[in-house]
Amino acid sequence: MPSPLFADRPSQQPPERGAVDALISQTRRLRGELDAVRRDTADETDPQVRWQRALCDLAVHQLDDLGAQLGQLRDGVPDAPESARHEAEGETGDGDRSDASGARPEDGRPSDERETGSLLNRVGSAEWNLLTDEVSWSDELFRIFGRSPEAGPMTLDELPSMVFTEDQSLLTQLLTGCLIDGKPIDGEFRIVRTDGRVRTLHMVGEPVLDGDGCTASMWAVLRDVSELRRSERAVRESRDSLLRRQEAEQTEHRMAVELQEAVLPPWRGPLRLARGGPAALDLAGHYLPSRTSRRVGGDWYDVLELPDGTALLTVGDLTGHGVPATSAMAMLLGALRGLAVAGIRPGALMGHLNQLIDASAQPALGSAVCCRYDPATRTLTWAQAGHPAPLLFRDGAGRALPRPEGVLLGATASGAAYEQAEVRLRPGDLLLLHTDGLTRAAGGGLGADTPGTERLLRLAPRFARARDAQDCVRSLVEEFGDSARVDDACVVAARVGDLP
Repeated sequence: MPSPLFADRPSQQPPERGAVDALISQTRRLRGELDAVRRDTADETDPQVRWQRALCDLAVHQLDDLGAQLGQLRDGVPDAPESARHEAEGETGDGDRSDASGARPEDGRPSDERETGSLLNRVGSAEWNLLTDEVSWSDELFRIFGRSPEAGPMTLDELPSMVFTEDQSLLTQLLTGCLIDGKPIDGEFRIVRTDGRVRTLHMVGEPVLDGDGCTASMWAVLRDVSELRRSERAVRESRDSLLRRQEAEQTEHRMAVELQEAVLPPWRGPLRLARGGPAALDLAGHYLPSRTSRRVGGDWYDVLELPDGTALLTVGDLTGHGVPATSAMAMLLGALRGLAVAGIRPGALMGHLNQLIDASAQPALGSAVCCRYDPATRTLTWAQAGHPAPLLFRDGAGRALPRPEGVLLGATASGAAYEQAEVRLRPGDLLLLHTDGLTRAAGGGLGADTPGTERLLRLAPRFARARDAQDCVRSLVEEFGDSARVDDACVVAARVGDLP
């Protein structure tokens, strides 16, 4: 339908057909590529995936809309009375022409896609003649409103009867501005079709003025944008859901970090045990966060001087992430410290920890190594629960200590036995304790990863040249700090010195 400002003004000719055909082809190609991306986001359970899928759906609707507009730009909108005359005479009419590819010229898309209810066939036009009271609707406008052509088009007075009560004032404002003030129409409102379905329509139009500048008629194009608006709502809702999840994760991460920092040892540099003499044991520790997850895990490390002058060295890891894992770790570490202060030896201590986890309201699995070092005799007594053995570096070479028997904490019921092992250390020895997140490769199970352990042992020459334990930890972080670890990791380095 032409859209002149004055009734005697000729309508513009459509642009060159070939240029618009090329744009339609590009739109088709983009839509096909977008469909492939949309199929790759099939997992609807993740909020981020739902947001990505909603964006893809919105883009598909917009491309469909663009294809429809380009098709009409190429061929123009058929005059409603003329198409009605062809239909009455049994002729096909422009609206049913198709080329050899099966595409309909009014939208540039295959005819079978017009039958699916896509946005491509949801554009209708109308004209209301104020001088003759004649009203003409395109065939598609009848389908948009769900109105039978036999019932005839609706007048401007009848139109609000199908509009949502909340939107009737908006429609009245649009029509009044057009008919009285000569303003163009551009707005949206919702209708309830005759079959009860609710649709959202976008209406654009202009008044047609006679030679005296008075409004003679009004034309309008109405688009059914229901699916487009539904997709936009889906994008907003999925985005809001994703933002809420991200905020919740950030809050949980902050709480977990604060809990972890409150529980783990406050020292971040070398620590020398006072009762063992200034050179009895030089210690340093470090926590390495995961490179593949922002969630804090249940890893811990601890060094504690005991009442009898010995030292407790321990590292461990509980399954899980976030506040539940860090709170369980805090409980376990508190129990471990209390048992060690009470004089419980490492093997029996592991048994008590296993009983504690087994009786917990939220059972979990954990691995740990617990060492008790006597500086008077340089004897290390230790036990482990499904954990990598401490590494001993001596004279420029490193090896893993033979592991005594010990199953994972929480893997069996109460009564599990944990063996102890002893080793005599020498001045200058470096003892390295770490959680398995440091050396476990992606996809690996519990326990140390052999290539990762070998990387640790290859650091022996650098450790031999190090000035102190802190320097050893620094070398380790340089080697493993940028690794794509799948879990958090803790490490404790203890260098044995000469007794004073």
